[in-house]
Amino acid sequence: MTETLMPFDDVLAAYDPALGLEVHVELNTASKMFCGCPAVFGGEPNAGTCPTCLGLPGAMPVVNGKAVESAIRIGLALNCDIAEWCRFARKNYFYPDMPKNFQTSQYDEPICFDGFMDVDIQNDAGETETYRVEIERAHMEEDTGKSLHVGGSTGRIHGADYSLVDYNRAGIPLIEIVTRPILGAGEKAPEVAKAYVAQLRELIVALGVSQARMDQGNLRADVNLSLSPKGSGTLGTRTETKNVNSFRSVERAVRYEMQRHGAILSGGGSILQETRHWHEDTGITTSGREKSDAEDYRYFPEPDLVPVAPSREWVDELRGTLPENPTVRRARLQAEWGFSDLEMRDTVGAGALGLVEETIAEGAAPQAARKWWLGELARRSNEDGVDIVDLPITPADVARIQALVDEKVVNDKLARQVFEGVLAGEGTPDEVVEKRGLAVVSDDGALGAAVDNAIAANPDVADKIRDGKVAAAGALIGAVMKEMRGQADAGRVRELILEKLS
Repeated sequence: MTETLMPFDDVLAAYDPALGLEVHVELNTASKMFCGCPAVFGGEPNAGTCPTCLGLPGAMPVVNGKAVESAIRIGLALNCDIAEWCRFARKNYFYPDMPKNFQTSQYDEPICFDGFMDVDIQNDAGETETYRVEIERAHMEEDTGKSLHVGGSTGRIHGADYSLVDYNRAGIPLIEIVTRPILGAGEKAPEVAKAYVAQLRELIVALGVSQARMDQGNLRADVNLSLSPKGSGTLGTRTETKNVNSFRSVERAVRYEMQRHGAILSGGGSILQETRHWHEDTGITTSGREKSDAEDYRYFPEPDLVPVAPSREWVDELRGTLPENPTVRRARLQAEWGFSDLEMRDTVGAGALGLVEETIAEGAAPQAARKWWLGELARRSNEDGVDIVDLPITPADVARIQALVDEKVVNDKLARQVFEGVLAGEGTPDEVVEKRGLAVVSDDGALGAAVDNAIAANPDVADKIRDGKVAAAGALIGAVMKEMRGQADAGRVRELILEKLS
Protein backbone atom coordinates (compact mmCIF):
# COMPACT_ATOMS: atom_id res chain seq x y z
CA MET A 1 0.00 0.00 0.00
CA THR A 2 1.33 3.43 -0.94
CA GLU A 3 1.29 5.82 1.99
CA THR A 4 0.38 9.49 1.72
CA LEU A 5 3.34 11.86 1.91
CA MET A 6 3.39 15.54 2.85
CA PRO A 7 5.51 17.84 0.64
CA PHE A 8 8.90 18.32 2.28
CA ASP A 9 8.64 22.13 2.42
CA ASP A 10 5.23 21.84 4.10
CA VAL A 11 6.69 19.49 6.71
CA LEU A 12 9.38 22.06 7.54
CA ALA A 13 6.84 24.86 7.78
CA ALA A 14 4.74 22.99 10.35
CA TYR A 15 7.11 20.72 12.26
CA ASP A 16 10.56 20.43 13.80
CA PRO A 17 12.35 17.13 13.10
CA ALA A 18 14.37 15.28 15.72
CA LEU A 19 16.90 12.68 14.62
CA GLY A 20 18.50 9.83 16.46
CA LEU A 21 20.99 7.44 14.90
CA GLU A 22 22.07 4.03 16.13
CA VAL A 23 25.02 2.64 14.23
CA HIS A 24 26.17 -0.95 14.67
CA VAL A 25 29.83 -1.56 13.86
CA GLU A 26 30.94 -5.15 13.32
CA LEU A 27 34.52 -5.43 14.59
CA ASN A 28 37.26 -7.14 12.58
CA THR A 29 38.56 -9.29 15.42
CA ALA A 30 39.84 -12.76 14.54
CA SER A 31 37.31 -14.47 16.83
CA LYS A 32 33.82 -13.84 18.12
CA MET A 33 32.86 -11.77 21.16
CA PHE A 34 32.57 -14.57 23.70
CA CYS A 35 34.10 -17.66 22.06
CA GLY A 36 36.95 -18.74 19.80
CA CYS A 37 34.92 -19.25 16.63
CA PRO A 38 36.21 -17.34 13.58
CA ALA A 39 34.60 -13.96 12.97
CA VAL A 40 34.48 -14.05 9.17
CA PHE A 41 32.01 -12.95 6.51
CA GLY A 42 30.30 -15.70 4.56
CA GLY A 43 31.45 -19.30 4.65
CA GLU A 44 29.51 -22.55 4.77
CA PRO A 45 26.26 -21.95 6.75
CA ASN A 46 26.57 -22.77 10.46
CA ALA A 47 30.16 -24.02 10.06
CA GLY A 48 31.64 -21.25 12.24
CA THR A 49 29.75 -22.11 15.44
CA CYS A 50 30.36 -23.80 18.77
CA PRO A 51 28.33 -24.58 21.93
CA THR A 52 28.97 -21.07 23.31
CA CYS A 53 27.72 -19.01 20.35
CA LEU A 54 24.88 -21.49 19.83
CA GLY A 55 23.80 -21.00 23.45
CA LEU A 56 23.95 -24.66 24.39
CA PRO A 57 23.51 -25.56 28.08
CA GLY A 58 26.70 -25.44 30.14
CA ALA A 59 28.73 -23.39 27.64
CA MET A 60 30.61 -20.52 29.30
CA PRO A 61 31.50 -17.25 27.53
CA VAL A 62 34.82 -15.40 27.80
CA VAL A 63 35.19 -11.73 26.77
CA ASN A 64 37.29 -10.98 23.67
CA GLY A 65 40.05 -8.62 24.87
CA LYS A 66 40.68 -7.19 21.39
CA ALA A 67 37.00 -6.24 21.13
CA VAL A 68 37.26 -4.33 24.43
CA GLU A 69 40.34 -2.53 23.12
CA SER A 70 38.50 -1.60 19.90
CA ALA A 71 35.51 -0.34 21.88
CA ILE A 72 37.73 1.92 23.97
CA ARG A 73 39.50 3.31 20.90
CA ILE A 74 36.14 4.04 19.24
CA GLY A 75 34.92 5.77 22.39
CA LEU A 76 38.06 7.90 22.68
CA ALA A 77 37.82 8.92 19.01
CA LEU A 78 34.23 10.03 19.69
CA ASN A 79 35.34 12.14 22.67
CA CYS A 80 33.59 9.79 25.11
CA ASP A 81 34.32 9.15 28.75
CA ILE A 82 35.56 5.60 29.30
CA ALA A 83 33.99 3.73 32.19
CA GLU A 84 36.35 2.63 34.95
CA TRP A 85 34.01 -0.29 35.62
CA CYS A 86 31.22 -1.70 33.48
CA ARG A 87 29.51 -5.00 32.88
CA PHE A 88 27.45 -6.96 30.43
CA ALA A 89 23.71 -7.60 30.64
CA ARG A 90 21.25 -10.02 29.13
CA LYS A 91 18.73 -8.46 26.77
CA ASN A 92 15.89 -10.96 26.65
CA TYR A 93 13.72 -11.40 23.60
CA PHE A 94 12.90 -14.16 21.14
CA TYR A 95 13.98 -14.06 17.53
CA PRO A 96 14.79 -17.15 15.42
CA ASP A 97 18.26 -15.87 14.49
CA MET A 98 19.28 -15.41 18.15
CA PRO A 99 20.11 -18.90 19.43
CA LYS A 100 20.27 -18.07 23.16
CA ASN A 101 16.92 -16.22 23.23
CA PHE A 102 18.84 -13.32 24.76
CA GLN A 103 21.55 -11.03 23.48
CA THR A 104 24.61 -10.37 25.61
CA SER A 105 24.87 -6.59 25.51
CA GLN A 106 25.35 -3.64 27.86
CA TYR A 107 22.46 -1.72 29.37
CA ASP A 108 22.87 0.91 32.08
CA GLU A 109 26.64 0.53 32.33
CA PRO A 110 28.16 1.05 28.85
CA ILE A 111 31.91 1.15 28.36
CA CYS A 112 31.79 4.56 26.56
CA PHE A 113 29.43 7.47 27.22
CA ASP A 114 28.93 11.25 26.91
CA GLY A 115 30.82 11.93 23.67
CA PHE A 116 30.31 13.97 20.52
CA MET A 117 31.26 14.29 16.86
CA ASP A 118 31.28 17.55 14.92
CA VAL A 119 29.77 16.97 11.48
CA ASP A 120 30.41 19.35 8.60
CA ILE A 121 28.01 19.87 5.71
CA GLN A 122 28.03 22.48 2.97
CA ASN A 123 25.23 24.99 2.49
CA ASP A 124 24.03 26.22 -0.89
CA ALA A 125 26.58 29.06 -0.82
CA GLY A 126 29.43 26.57 -0.47
CA GLU A 127 30.07 27.55 3.14
CA THR A 128 30.69 24.95 5.84
CA GLU A 129 28.09 24.47 8.55
CA THR A 130 29.00 22.39 11.60
CA TYR A 131 26.51 20.36 13.61
CA ARG A 132 27.56 18.82 16.89
CA VAL A 133 26.12 15.32 17.21
CA GLU A 134 26.14 14.27 20.85
CA ILE A 135 26.93 10.63 21.54
CA GLU A 136 24.93 9.15 24.39
CA ARG A 137 26.81 5.86 24.52
CA ALA A 138 28.88 3.30 22.66
CA HIS A 139 28.51 -0.17 24.09
CA MET A 140 29.68 -3.71 23.39
CA GLU A 141 27.40 -6.53 22.34
CA GLU A 142 27.18 -9.55 20.06
CA ASP A 143 25.60 -9.84 16.65
CA THR A 144 22.71 -12.18 15.86
CA GLY A 145 22.58 -14.85 13.18
CA LYS A 146 21.05 -14.29 9.77
CA SER A 147 17.64 -15.44 8.53
CA LEU A 148 17.05 -16.23 4.88
CA HIS A 149 13.39 -16.22 3.85
CA VAL A 150 12.88 -18.39 0.77
CA GLY A 151 10.00 -17.82 -1.62
CA GLY A 152 7.73 -14.82 -1.89
CA SER A 153 8.58 -11.58 -3.64
CA THR A 154 10.03 -9.37 -0.88
CA GLY A 155 12.74 -11.51 0.69
CA ARG A 156 11.03 -11.02 4.06
CA ILE A 157 9.20 -13.54 6.20
CA HIS A 158 5.74 -12.45 5.07
CA GLY A 159 4.81 -14.53 2.04
CA ALA A 160 7.90 -16.76 2.25
CA ASP A 161 7.56 -20.52 1.81
CA TYR A 162 10.10 -21.31 4.50
CA SER A 163 13.07 -19.77 6.33
CA LEU A 164 16.68 -20.84 6.86
CA VAL A 165 18.93 -19.63 9.68
CA ASP A 166 22.72 -19.26 9.48
CA TYR A 167 24.34 -18.78 12.89
CA ASN A 168 27.85 -18.01 11.60
CA ARG A 169 27.31 -14.33 12.38
CA ALA A 170 25.86 -15.00 15.85
CA GLY A 171 28.34 -13.82 18.45
CA ILE A 172 30.48 -11.59 16.20
CA PRO A 173 31.56 -8.49 18.21
CA LEU A 174 29.51 -5.36 17.71
CA ILE A 175 29.84 -1.82 18.97
CA GLU A 176 26.55 0.06 18.99
CA ILE A 177 26.96 3.85 18.85
CA VAL A 178 23.86 5.74 19.96
CA THR A 179 23.35 9.49 19.52
CA ARG A 180 21.25 11.78 21.63
CA PRO A 181 18.39 13.48 19.74
CA ILE A 182 19.78 15.75 17.03
CA LEU A 183 17.71 18.94 17.11
CA GLY A 184 17.70 22.13 15.08
CA ALA A 185 18.82 20.64 11.76
CA GLY A 186 15.53 21.54 10.03
CA GLU A 187 15.75 21.13 6.26
CA LYS A 188 19.30 19.85 6.64
CA ALA A 189 18.20 16.86 8.76
CA PRO A 190 18.56 14.31 5.92
CA GLU A 191 21.99 15.71 5.00
CA VAL A 192 23.17 15.76 8.62
CA ALA A 193 22.16 12.12 9.04
CA LYS A 194 24.01 11.11 5.88
CA ALA A 195 27.10 13.17 6.77
CA TYR A 196 27.22 11.76 10.30
CA VAL A 197 27.15 8.14 9.14
CA ALA A 198 29.68 8.88 6.38
CA GLN A 199 32.04 10.66 8.77
CA LEU A 200 31.60 7.95 11.40
CA ARG A 201 32.46 5.28 8.83
CA GLU A 202 35.52 7.30 7.81
CA LEU A 203 36.63 7.37 11.45
CA ILE A 204 36.00 3.65 11.98
CA VAL A 205 38.07 2.78 8.91
CA ALA A 206 40.88 5.09 10.07
CA LEU A 207 40.89 3.36 13.46
CA GLY A 208 41.33 0.01 11.72
CA VAL A 209 38.74 -1.71 13.94
CA SER A 210 36.33 -2.71 11.16
CA GLN A 211 36.11 -2.98 7.40
CA ALA A 212 32.92 -0.91 7.79
CA ARG A 213 31.54 -2.37 4.55
CA MET A 214 27.89 -1.38 4.50
CA ASP A 215 27.19 -3.81 1.65
CA GLN A 216 28.40 -6.70 3.84
CA GLY A 217 26.66 -5.50 7.00
CA ASN A 218 29.87 -4.49 8.79
CA LEU A 219 28.24 -1.13 9.46
CA ARG A 220 24.47 -0.78 9.75
CA ALA A 221 22.47 2.31 10.64
CA ASP A 222 19.09 2.53 12.37
CA VAL A 223 17.36 5.85 11.77
CA ASN A 224 15.08 7.21 14.52
CA LEU A 225 12.88 10.13 13.57
CA SER A 226 10.11 12.16 15.15
CA LEU A 227 8.30 15.41 14.40
CA SER A 228 6.98 17.96 16.86
CA PRO A 229 4.86 21.07 16.26
CA LYS A 230 6.98 24.01 15.11
CA GLY A 231 8.59 25.78 18.07
CA SER A 232 7.03 23.51 20.71
CA GLY A 233 10.37 22.34 22.08
CA THR A 234 8.96 18.84 22.71
CA LEU A 235 9.83 15.49 21.20
CA GLY A 236 7.26 13.60 19.18
CA THR A 237 6.70 9.85 18.93
CA ARG A 238 9.56 8.24 17.04
CA THR A 239 9.88 5.46 14.54
CA GLU A 240 13.04 3.44 13.98
CA THR A 241 13.95 2.47 10.43
CA LYS A 242 16.21 -0.58 10.76
CA ASN A 243 19.37 -1.66 8.98
CA VAL A 244 19.75 1.11 6.43
CA ASN A 245 22.83 0.11 4.50
CA SER A 246 24.14 3.06 2.50
CA PHE A 247 24.77 6.78 3.01
CA ARG A 248 22.30 7.64 0.25
CA SER A 249 19.64 5.47 1.84
CA VAL A 250 20.13 7.11 5.26
CA GLU A 251 19.37 10.48 3.68
CA ARG A 252 16.40 9.11 1.73
CA ALA A 253 14.98 7.29 4.76
CA VAL A 254 15.04 10.46 6.88
CA ARG A 255 13.34 12.47 4.16
CA TYR A 256 10.71 9.79 3.56
CA GLU A 257 9.87 9.40 7.25
CA MET A 258 9.63 13.17 7.69
CA GLN A 259 7.11 13.33 4.86
CA ARG A 260 5.20 10.27 6.10
CA HIS A 261 5.01 11.54 9.70
CA GLY A 262 3.94 14.97 8.45
CA ALA A 263 1.08 13.53 6.43
CA ILE A 264 -0.19 11.47 9.40
CA LEU A 265 0.06 14.31 11.92
CA SER A 266 -1.45 16.95 9.65
CA GLY A 267 -4.37 14.60 9.03
CA GLY A 268 -5.09 14.36 12.75
CA GLY A 269 -3.54 10.92 13.19
CA SER A 270 -0.90 9.74 15.62
CA ILE A 271 2.44 8.05 15.07
CA LEU A 272 2.85 4.44 16.14
CA GLN A 273 6.15 3.80 17.92
CA GLU A 274 7.48 0.98 15.80
CA THR A 275 10.36 -0.35 13.78
CA ARG A 276 10.21 0.15 10.01
CA HIS A 277 11.82 -1.68 7.10
CA TRP A 278 13.64 0.36 4.44
CA HIS A 279 13.14 -0.71 0.82
CA GLU A 280 16.06 0.34 -1.33
CA ASP A 281 14.31 -0.40 -4.62
CA THR A 282 11.21 1.71 -3.99
CA GLY A 283 12.62 4.25 -1.53
CA ILE A 284 9.89 3.70 1.06
CA THR A 285 9.56 2.27 4.55
CA THR A 286 7.03 -0.31 5.71
CA SER A 287 5.88 -1.33 9.16
CA GLY A 288 7.90 -3.91 11.06
CA ARG A 289 6.87 -4.44 14.67
CA GLU A 290 5.84 -2.27 17.59
CA LYS A 291 8.95 -0.90 19.28
CA SER A 292 9.69 -2.39 22.67
CA ASP A 293 10.67 -0.24 25.63
CA ALA A 294 13.70 -1.10 27.76
CA GLU A 295 11.63 -2.76 30.49
CA ASP A 296 10.19 -5.19 27.94
CA TYR A 297 13.64 -6.70 27.46
CA ARG A 298 13.95 -7.66 31.16
CA TYR A 299 17.59 -6.61 31.33
CA PHE A 300 19.66 -8.07 34.15
CA PRO A 301 23.43 -8.39 34.72
CA GLU A 302 25.08 -11.27 32.84
CA PRO A 303 25.96 -13.80 35.58
CA ASP A 304 28.53 -15.70 33.50
CA LEU A 305 30.84 -12.74 32.77
CA VAL A 306 33.02 -10.71 35.14
CA PRO A 307 32.89 -6.90 34.96
CA VAL A 308 35.26 -5.03 32.65
CA ALA A 309 37.52 -2.52 34.44
CA PRO A 310 40.04 -0.93 32.03
CA SER A 311 42.93 0.74 33.84
CA ARG A 312 43.54 4.45 33.27
CA GLU A 313 47.07 3.60 32.10
CA TRP A 314 45.70 1.31 29.39
CA VAL A 315 43.14 3.90 28.30
CA ASP A 316 45.87 6.56 28.04
CA GLU A 317 48.03 4.16 26.06
CA LEU A 318 45.16 3.52 23.62
CA ARG A 319 44.54 7.26 23.33
CA GLY A 320 48.00 7.53 21.82
CA THR A 321 47.02 5.16 18.99
CA LEU A 322 44.18 7.31 17.65
CA PRO A 323 44.33 8.49 14.04
CA GLU A 324 44.08 12.07 12.89
CA ASN A 325 40.69 13.71 13.45
CA PRO A 326 38.70 13.54 10.17
CA THR A 327 38.03 17.29 10.12
CA VAL A 328 41.70 18.11 10.65
CA ARG A 329 42.63 15.50 8.08
CA ARG A 330 40.38 17.04 5.43
CA ALA A 331 41.90 20.48 5.96
CA ARG A 332 45.41 19.03 5.69
CA LEU A 333 44.63 17.06 2.54
CA GLN A 334 42.99 20.06 0.90
CA ALA A 335 46.14 22.09 1.46
CA GLU A 336 48.41 19.28 0.23
CA TRP A 337 46.37 18.66 -2.90
CA GLY A 338 45.68 22.30 -3.73
CA PHE A 339 41.93 21.74 -4.00
CA SER A 340 39.56 24.69 -3.87
CA ASP A 341 36.82 24.72 -1.22
CA LEU A 342 34.30 23.70 -3.90
CA GLU A 343 36.49 20.84 -5.14
CA MET A 344 36.99 19.54 -1.61
CA ARG A 345 33.29 19.92 -0.81
CA ASP A 346 32.33 17.90 -3.87
CA THR A 347 34.93 15.24 -3.09
CA VAL A 348 33.66 14.83 0.47
CA GLY A 349 30.03 15.03 -0.64
CA ALA A 350 30.55 12.21 -3.13
CA GLY A 351 31.97 10.02 -0.36
CA ALA A 352 35.21 9.81 -2.34
CA LEU A 353 37.75 11.47 -0.03
CA GLY A 354 39.37 8.23 1.10
CA LEU A 355 39.27 6.83 -2.43
CA VAL A 356 40.99 9.91 -3.84
CA GLU A 357 43.58 9.79 -1.06
CA GLU A 358 44.34 6.12 -1.74
CA THR A 359 44.54 6.76 -5.49
CA ILE A 360 47.05 9.56 -4.93
CA ALA A 361 49.03 7.27 -2.64
CA GLU A 362 49.17 4.79 -5.55
CA GLY A 363 50.89 7.44 -7.69
CA ALA A 364 48.16 9.46 -9.41
CA ALA A 365 48.21 13.27 -9.42
CA PRO A 366 45.55 14.82 -7.12
CA GLN A 367 43.51 16.45 -9.89
CA ALA A 368 43.61 13.29 -12.00
CA ALA A 369 42.45 11.14 -9.09
CA ARG A 370 39.64 13.56 -8.34
CA LYS A 371 38.64 13.77 -12.03
CA TRP A 372 38.08 10.05 -12.37
CA TRP A 373 36.32 9.43 -9.06
CA LEU A 374 34.00 12.44 -9.33
CA GLY A 375 33.47 12.07 -13.05
CA GLU A 376 33.40 8.66 -14.67
CA LEU A 377 33.03 6.66 -11.45
CA ALA A 378 30.49 8.96 -9.77
CA ARG A 379 28.38 8.73 -12.93
CA ARG A 380 28.59 4.96 -12.83
CA SER A 381 27.65 4.79 -9.13
CA ASN A 382 24.59 6.96 -9.82
CA GLU A 383 23.55 4.79 -12.76
CA ASP A 384 23.92 1.60 -10.75
CA GLY A 385 22.33 3.04 -7.60
CA VAL A 386 25.26 2.06 -5.38
CA ASP A 387 27.65 4.03 -3.19
CA ILE A 388 30.86 4.95 -4.93
CA VAL A 389 32.89 2.99 -2.37
CA ASP A 390 31.06 -0.18 -3.39
CA LEU A 391 31.99 -0.04 -7.08
CA PRO A 392 34.07 -3.08 -8.16
CA ILE A 393 37.22 -1.04 -8.78
CA THR A 394 40.12 -0.16 -6.49
CA PRO A 395 42.16 3.03 -6.09
CA ALA A 396 45.13 1.05 -7.41
CA ASP A 397 43.13 0.33 -10.59
CA VAL A 398 42.28 4.01 -11.02
CA ALA A 399 45.90 5.04 -10.49
CA ARG A 400 47.05 2.47 -13.04
CA ILE A 401 44.55 3.72 -15.63
CA GLN A 402 45.84 7.26 -15.13
CA ALA A 403 49.40 5.94 -15.47
CA LEU A 404 48.41 4.39 -18.80
CA VAL A 405 47.18 7.83 -19.88
CA ASP A 406 50.40 9.48 -18.68
CA GLU A 407 52.43 6.85 -20.56
CA LYS A 408 50.33 7.56 -23.67
CA VAL A 409 49.28 3.92 -23.88
CA VAL A 410 45.66 5.19 -23.94
CA ASN A 411 44.08 8.61 -24.14
CA ASP A 412 41.27 9.96 -21.95
CA LYS A 413 38.56 8.68 -24.30
CA LEU A 414 40.02 5.17 -24.39
CA ALA A 415 40.59 5.29 -20.63
CA ARG A 416 36.83 5.44 -20.19
CA GLN A 417 36.58 2.12 -22.00
CA VAL A 418 39.24 0.72 -19.70
CA PHE A 419 37.12 1.77 -16.70
CA GLU A 420 34.14 0.09 -18.33
CA GLY A 421 36.07 -3.15 -18.71
CA VAL A 422 37.43 -3.17 -15.16
CA LEU A 423 33.97 -2.47 -13.75
CA ALA A 424 32.61 -5.33 -15.85
CA GLY A 425 35.10 -7.71 -14.28
CA GLU A 426 37.24 -8.19 -17.39
CA GLY A 427 40.51 -8.00 -15.45
CA THR A 428 43.17 -5.46 -14.53
CA PRO A 429 43.52 -2.21 -16.51
CA ASP A 430 46.43 -3.66 -18.51
CA GLU A 431 44.48 -6.83 -19.24
CA VAL A 432 41.47 -4.80 -20.43
CA VAL A 433 43.68 -2.72 -22.74
CA GLU A 434 45.12 -5.90 -24.25
CA LYS A 435 41.84 -7.82 -24.53
CA ARG A 436 39.93 -4.92 -26.06
CA GLY A 437 42.80 -3.71 -28.23
CA LEU A 438 42.63 -0.20 -26.83
CA ALA A 439 46.28 0.87 -27.03
CA VAL A 440 46.90 4.16 -28.81
CA VAL A 441 48.48 3.88 -32.27
CA SER A 442 51.67 5.93 -32.48
CA ASP A 443 53.25 4.22 -35.51
CA ASP A 444 54.09 6.88 -38.08
CA GLY A 445 53.21 4.61 -40.97
CA ALA A 446 49.62 4.05 -39.91
CA LEU A 447 49.20 7.60 -38.68
CA GLY A 448 50.74 9.10 -41.83
CA ALA A 449 48.29 7.23 -44.05
CA ALA A 450 45.35 8.45 -41.98
CA VAL A 451 46.68 12.02 -42.08
CA ASP A 452 47.01 11.86 -45.88
CA ASN A 453 43.41 10.66 -46.11
CA ALA A 454 42.21 13.52 -43.90
CA ILE A 455 44.11 16.12 -45.92
CA ALA A 456 42.75 14.76 -49.18
CA ALA A 457 39.19 14.76 -47.86
CA ASN A 458 39.44 18.32 -46.46
CA PRO A 459 41.42 20.45 -48.96
CA ASP A 460 39.90 23.72 -47.74
CA VAL A 461 41.08 23.03 -44.18
CA ALA A 462 44.52 22.07 -45.49
CA ASP A 463 44.76 25.38 -47.35
CA LYS A 464 43.98 27.32 -44.16
CA ILE A 465 46.79 25.53 -42.35
CA ARG A 466 49.19 26.27 -45.22
CA ASP A 467 48.17 29.94 -44.89
CA GLY A 468 49.28 29.90 -41.25
CA LYS A 469 45.95 29.24 -39.55
CA VAL A 470 47.34 26.43 -37.36
CA ALA A 471 44.20 26.27 -35.19
CA ALA A 472 42.38 24.71 -38.15
CA ALA A 473 44.45 21.56 -37.58
CA GLY A 474 41.86 20.51 -35.01
CA ALA A 475 39.43 19.57 -37.76
CA LEU A 476 41.96 17.27 -39.42
CA ILE A 477 42.95 15.74 -36.06
CA GLY A 478 39.28 14.96 -35.48
CA ALA A 479 39.02 13.29 -38.86
CA VAL A 480 42.08 11.14 -38.17
CA MET A 481 40.80 10.17 -34.74
CA LYS A 482 37.46 9.14 -36.27
CA GLU A 483 39.16 6.98 -38.90
CA MET A 484 41.30 5.30 -36.24
CA ARG A 485 38.42 4.81 -33.78
CA GLY A 486 39.91 7.20 -31.25
CA GLN A 487 43.13 5.19 -30.95
CA ALA A 488 45.50 7.65 -32.60
CA ASP A 489 48.13 9.59 -30.64
CA ALA A 490 46.60 13.05 -31.07
CA GLY A 491 49.87 14.83 -30.32
CA ARG A 492 51.76 12.90 -32.98
CA VAL A 493 48.89 13.37 -35.44
CA ARG A 494 49.14 17.13 -35.00
CA GLU A 495 52.88 17.03 -35.59
CA LEU A 496 52.45 15.01 -38.81
CA ILE A 497 49.76 17.34 -40.13
CA LEU A 498 51.94 20.41 -39.63
CA GLU A 499 54.97 18.64 -41.12
CA LYS A 500 53.06 17.66 -44.24
CA LEU A 501 51.46 21.08 -44.73
CA SER A 502 54.39 23.32 -43.80
